[in-house]
Amino acid sequence: MPQDAPFIDIDIVSDVMCPWCIVGFRQLEQALAMTGSGARIRWHPFELNPAMPPEGQNLTEHIAEKYGASAEQSAQNRAHLVALGKTLGIDFAFSAQSRIYNTFAAHQVLDFALSQGVQHPLKLALFETYFTGQRDVSDWDVLRDVAETVGLDRDDVTDVLESGRLAQGVREKQQFWTANGISGVPSMVFDGKYLLTGAQGADTYAQLLQKVAVEAA
Repeated sequence: MPQDAPFIDIDIVSDVMCPWCIVGFRQLEQALAMTGSGARIRWHPFELNPAMPPEGQNLTEHIAEKYGASAEQSAQNRAHLVALGKTLGIDFAFSAQSRIYNTFAAHQVLDFALSQGVQHPLKLALFETYFTGQRDVSDWDVLRDVAETVGLDRDDVTDVLESGRLAQGVREKQQFWTANGISGVPSMVFDGKYLLTGAQGADTYAQLLQKVAVEAA
């Protein structure tokens, strides 16, 4: 990155269950490299399925119930994601047994990680744990395991989860974004002014990064 490259604030509203969120982020990474831009990235909580029970649900069944997609359509969509992921360095390990989970506990740990300066690496580690490792990221032991890999203390994470002391704050953050019109993810806000929703591709992100940089200059 050039020494005088601008640093741009990028807020990403996202859920760990959302494959397009990690796709969009990897495309954003490409755009940052293309433009030589630096970014201060902060992740914000969103739950695609806030009523999801603790045991989760089979992914194909869930997609059928929520979107009316047939098993064949669901399989085609996953195959498309797998192929796209390969171009971005993402290993989507979907199977017939893949499940979708409740992510409220994960969002609380991510909120704690923000206060410790390791939210970004934790978010990426959770994506990999879920999509590649196919592990249950609603499970507290899994959350503790992943948190340790980015330097968080296991006991601190246990305290966050057992006390629920960050739960209300996470709810308020979710409500802030939904009250401001966010209904789908990923939603990326650039420099506090420009919103892009969905995985828009590296070229689109690069164009907006350049626009923000010109305005900042």
